[in-house]
Amino acid sequence: MPSLKNSVHPPETQSQETQPISWEDAVFPSSEIDSDEPQWESTLHLQQILLFLKCLKWIWRDRTDYYAAGNLSIYYSPHQRKTEDFRGPDFFVVLDTHQKMRRSWVVWEEGGKYPNLIVEILSKKTAKIDRTEKKKLYQDTFRTPDYFWFDPQTLEWKGFHLVDGKYEPIKPNDRGLLWSQQLGLYLGIHENFVRFFTAEGELIPTPEEDALAAQEALDAERRRKEQLEAKLRELGIDPDTV
Repeated sequence: MPSLKNSVHPPETQSQETQPISWEDAVFPSSEIDSDEPQWESTLHLQQILLFLKCLKWIWRDRTDYYAAGNLSIYYSPHQRKTEDFRGPDFFVVLDTHQKMRRSWVVWEEGGKYPNLIVEILSKKTAKIDRTEKKKLYQDTFRTPDYFWFDPQTLEWKGFHLVDGKYEPIKPNDRGLLWSQQLGLYLGIHENFVRFFTAEGELIPTPEEDALAAQEALDAERRRKEQLEAKLRELGIDPDTV
């Protein structure tokens, strides 16, 4: 796979407001609350979410201190009720937590933690809400530091970072990549899907892409060796004696 490395560097870290919620006086009810999110809007939505999950798991395969999910309900009612105050981002990541199987993310059972990063995938049905109502919710209530949205049809791609309690647009670099301070990675469009990139601008592959690249490298080395042996034989030299 060709290298996409470029001379790009992460932007300087901006100050960000974090106001953790205290749940010290909470009495926790039974935890197993099912996600209440609808099915995928389209196969493009599903493919994009699976790409996020697969690539992040691969690049962070040695880490266990985060949780990533797609199309999963986040329950955040201050009254700890599952019948009110819940939203289901298309993709989100929570840092400084532990990995386990979850049927939903229940804020009052997770130490008051909200997502560090959210990505919404726009559709005709959800675009207006994602750009307005959800943006305000993630800014004012979730206080999620990094928020992005992506339209797989039009390739509209925008990102925001929380600065002094308000979302400020993330300025793209010269390749259109947007820096996520929370993940320490770039996000950008590659072949009509949003992908993760390293701080140096290299595309983070899927496990399948990584395996294919490794196999192609082995095949190239084998061909090079065969060509060298053939050349030695032309010169009357036995390759096994070299």
